[in-house]
Amino acid sequence: MAHKHGHGRERIQFANTEDKQEFSKFPTKAGRRSLSRSISQSSTDSYSSAASYTDSSDDETSPRDKAQVNTHGSSDFCVKNIKQAEFGRREIEIAEQDMSALISLRKRAQGEKPLAGAKIVGCTHITAQTAVLIETLVALGAQCRWTACNIYSTQNEVAAALAETGVPVFAWKGESEDDFWWCIDRCVNTEGWQANMILDDGGDLTHWVYKKYPSVFKKVRGIVEESVTGVHRLYQLSKAGKLCVPAMNVNDSVTKQKFDNLYCCRESILDGLKRTTDIMFGGKQVVVCGYGEVGKGCCTALKALGAIVCITEIDPICALQACMDGFRVVKLSEVIRQMDVVITCTGNKNVVTREQLDRMKNGCIVCNMGHSNTEIDVASLRSPELTWERVRSQVDHIIWPDGKRVVLLAEGRLLNLSCSTVPTFVLSITATTQALALIELFNAPEGRYKQDVYLLPKKMDEYVASLHLPNFDAHLTELSDEQAKYMGLNKNGPFKPNYYRY
Repeated sequence: MAHKHGHGRERIQFANTEDKQEFSKFPTKAGRRSLSRSISQSSTDSYSSAASYTDSSDDETSPRDKAQVNTHGSSDFCVKNIKQAEFGRREIEIAEQDMSALISLRKRAQGEKPLAGAKIVGCTHITAQTAVLIETLVALGAQCRWTACNIYSTQNEVAAALAETGVPVFAWKGESEDDFWWCIDRCVNTEGWQANMILDDGGDLTHWVYKKYPSVFKKVRGIVEESVTGVHRLYQLSKAGKLCVPAMNVNDSVTKQKFDNLYCCRESILDGLKRTTDIMFGGKQVVVCGYGEVGKGCCTALKALGAIVCITEIDPICALQACMDGFRVVKLSEVIRQMDVVITCTGNKNVVTREQLDRMKNGCIVCNMGHSNTEIDVASLRSPELTWERVRSQVDHIIWPDGKRVVLLAEGRLLNLSCSTVPTFVLSITATTQALALIELFNAPEGRYKQDVYLLPKKMDEYVASLHLPNFDAHLTELSDEQAKYMGLNKNGPFKPNYYRY
């Protein structure tokens, strides 16, 4: 097979030259998935009316039409109901108990205020866990304005609690697409305040500032991005020579990839499926499409409960890993008739096609654990001959003319974010990584980071991990001088070369 040189190979920048030399000996991951859409579909696409997802006990007035004030007399926010702040505060306090690393970072750095002068505009899922991150950034000296990167994932009471403490938050659960962009705009465009840092998940905020407020974009000191899509869009800007600020790719740091993608999915796949369908896993035939970190996590959990799991893969290395882990590697079209559950974990599009949906057996459950909602061709199911029946929140039965039913979860969106929760401890690891990336970029001396996309220095990945070890009463062994010399290492790390894959 001919190799194309130079195409699709992303340049990864390192803070120092040794890292770079180490890394350049090894080829990088081939180009990320192509993303021709100007905005990431997963954040806004929806077929159902938003109302069916919002809390029905609330009145249906749009938060944009309500005048609300917090107890300090400020109205610089837009949330569902500011009166829920106390309830939200409890949620945040509960999350703090499992995010001790972030709290210890807060305590260590509170004195020196490494983010004094930082004006951070953020676009992430707004949950109790994110709130702990936001309040940590504030404690370290930053001023923050925040909005949601997903129209369904906001916890209304948490948004209220943040607005009550004086963080301008613009988000509520069940926004329309128009609301989504309005909220982003209100975050960026405000009198007498100009962002100098961006924290993004999915790249929508970066995209908006770049397009609408180029003068603000040029003055930003750094962007921190944590999703595959967002990082891909940054590389696109960089290739086109339009990225005029340094950006930190947190998505590919070890502490994000291994923990958020592998361990988090290992736990949340079962949670999402149980909450929506109460399925019994023992003996079920399951196909997992994609054996990357997410696929590996899902398979480990399913296998442990006695499911019979097979894999589809395009990459011979991942396929061989699946074989060595005891899974059959198959083509979806060859096994689709026998499957009880189909799970997509690729981040690609049209992984499950209409033709395959037509061939599924009665009662087959179809869901997506991959990044965007393009993996299952849900649009093709919106056709007149099929009947949709909403069975419970996030569960649709699609009924064929002959009476066959397929169970579709979350309309093909992320199962764990839509239907269950993500374990707080894992989010602590990601959030600590994001906080350190912001501190690093904000305090970097002139010229350390050029206008490009960088990986987090490995030393910082190790620091994030070390902050989480006390939770497990884990005690690290220290190298003796002789051992350190023998291995050619500094006693304090980094302990692995950059190409080491853990």
